[in-house]
Amino acid sequence: MSGALTGTATLALSNVGAGEAVAFWILAPIAVVAALAMVFSRHAVHAALLLAVVMLCLAAFYAAQDAPFLAFVQVIVYTGAVMMLFLFVLMLVGVDAADSLVETLRGQRVAAGLLGLGFAVLLIGAIGAAVSKLSTIGLNTANADGNVGGIARLLFTRYVFAFEATSALLITAALGAMVLAHKERLVPRRTQQDQMRDRFRDPAAQPAPLPGPGVFATGDAVDTPALLPDGTVAPGSVSATLAGVSAGRHPAAGAGTGAGSRAIEQGDPR
Repeated sequence: MSGALTGTATLALSNVGAGEAVAFWILAPIAVVAALAMVFSRHAVHAALLLAVVMLCLAAFYAAQDAPFLAFVQVIVYTGAVMMLFLFVLMLVGVDAADSLVETLRGQRVAAGLLGLGFAVLLIGAIGAAVSKLSTIGLNTANADGNVGGIARLLFTRYVFAFEATSALLITAALGAMVLAHKERLVPRRTQQDQMRDRFRDPAAQPAPLPGPGVFATGDAVDTPALLPDGTVAPGSVSATLAGVSAGRHPAAGAGTGAGSRAIEQGDPR
């Protein structure tokens, strides 16, 4: 098996052009660094942006390998739609960098690392077994009917079962997420009409909005009471706390208010 892999790798390297090699050695380190930074990043938004960088590097690799359909799908579907949607959700929800990083399940990081390592070994073994049994026919033969046509022919003939099984798994995962996120209401939701009725039925509540302070008053301070059209002080125009503080600081506040009312009635411009 190692000899077959070595021969396949040698044949692949011999067919690599200068431009493809330069693109690989420039973008491969960027993709690896971005992937590692994404894994070790503690900020969800930064991790999403780094994952977008990895996806863009993969799209460039696909384009260099004469696979324009996969390159456009990687940019439009994964980077432009799925990843940006995930990023917008994070920004709308509001994820702070100071969020708790305490593990809710003991040993979940160790278990995740072991599972990731096992999956990597399994993936490398599967790819190695597949590559060792493949014979290269060249991109010109594979794309004889066009890149899109060649991919469609393989998906809907040779790999149709895997394609449909993947679609079923994705639909099942979406339905499962919707079911888990759904919450049953124990009581009916209160409408705006219900809230309005409760507001008018409560004797302690005030149905109408409170008059703003400073309206038709001799000053614009918050603790200055508003005056009614007849010159009397509007009782609900100033908070009880502010009224008590104002009365304690200025004992003659009431007299001043009365004088201001008389001045307004008499048409004094002051």
